[in-house]
Amino acid sequence: MNIIVCIKQVPDTNKVEVDPITGVLKRNGVESKMNPYDLYAIETALRIKEEKGGTVTVITMGPPQAEAVIRESYSLGADAGMLLTDRAFAGADVLATSKAISGGIDLIGDYDLIICGKQSTDGDTAQVGPEISEWLKLPSVTNVTAVHEITDTTITVTRELPEATEKLMLTFPCLISVEKDICIPRLPSYLKKQATKDREIRFVTLKDLRDNSPEGYGLNGSPTQVQRIFPPSVNDDREMWKGDGSEMSEKIAAKLKELKFI
Repeated sequence: MNIIVCIKQVPDTNKVEVDPITGVLKRNGVESKMNPYDLYAIETALRIKEEKGGTVTVITMGPPQAEAVIRESYSLGADAGMLLTDRAFAGADVLATSKAISGGIDLIGDYDLIICGKQSTDGDTAQVGPEISEWLKLPSVTNVTAVHEITDTTITVTRELPEATEKLMLTFPCLISVEKDICIPRLPSYLKKQATKDREIRFVTLKDLRDNSPEGYGLNGSPTQVQRIFPPSVNDDREMWKGDGSEMSEKIAAKLKELKFI
């Protein structure tokens, strides 16, 4: 069983500046971490590997420092890693991102299952996984909360929908996006970290991809553009009132009318 896990390095803070022209996050100088949802994807892959054997390969797209999340994956038990890094990939929306990652997966080849976390904490679109499956023409299921029987040719999973629970069988190769309820991720191993500190990471640029026309990647290949993005405003205004019940009720009613809530 050869499994590919899509991971991402995200800002380790909610105080991230945004480029006012391009609308993309300014990641330089910001502490980063593994996207939390991807830890559940890695854990799911490792449990399948422990049961069925095979390999776990992680893939990510980002600047050279995104190598850190691949190293973290190695300390968790991943076997190999690929980093798509090129200025041509910068500023990508979900479509351009999914195209680049699917191109990297195509280079890896010989896979049975692709696992993604539900979404990334810096974008929250939950679209990249399904779009990868479209580029690769694979069956896919989102919102997976449990993995059941795995045979040589199929995997059976449970997905949670707003008003229903579904149990589905997919034929390999396929892609699943997992929820955080699927498992509890393991902690990184210091011994694995030391043992894999020199393990190779495959670096891929645009020219390495089979489809390497620059028009389809990065900001230029992104049909959606962010019009405005901003951190939520902080509203800590408060008033202290004193009085008995009748006085307080009158004040509350007056305030609600002032704010046009009633």
